[in-house]
Amino acid sequence: MHVASPIPKKHARIEIIPLIDIMFFLLASFMMVSLSQTHMKGIKVALPSAQPVQPQQKDFVSIRVGAGNVVSFDGYVVNADQVMPRLFQLHAANPNIKVSISAEGMALHGDVITVLDMIRRAKIEKVGYQIRAATPGGGGPGAPLGAPPGAPPPPQH
Repeated sequence: MHVASPIPKKHARIEIIPLIDIMFFLLASFMMVSLSQTHMKGIKVALPSAQPVQPQQKDFVSIRVGAGNVVSFDGYVVNADQVMPRLFQLHAANPNIKVSISAEGMALHGDVITVLDMIRRAKIEKVGYQIRAATPGGGGPGAPLGAPPGAPPPPQH
């Protein structure tokens, strides 16, 4: 026999809407805390500042002696009276300048020695000599100044 209780029996019920609200609150809180814990890490870079480019100090010059005492500095012909001032100017700009001296096939030995003496008077100590065999028509030491490669050699008398 089953006797009914005078107190009505209520079934337990779990409300799901407040549970969903709590879960969203916990999720949002967890995301905010985790984002605030993240530190941005990167590589420190020292960027160069914009400065005007300074011209490079010239440390080498090529001097060529041609027929008729024609002297050229790096391919530019210089008057005979301007050779010494140009050498002094180069030495003043860089006391350790290196000079390479070469001569055409038709240049006189005395002209080459005169230019070499001028180099020594200008107190330039680092002097080199370009010595190579003349190649016919190759624009080598026997070719005239300013002649394009492959030009015929000067006429010989």
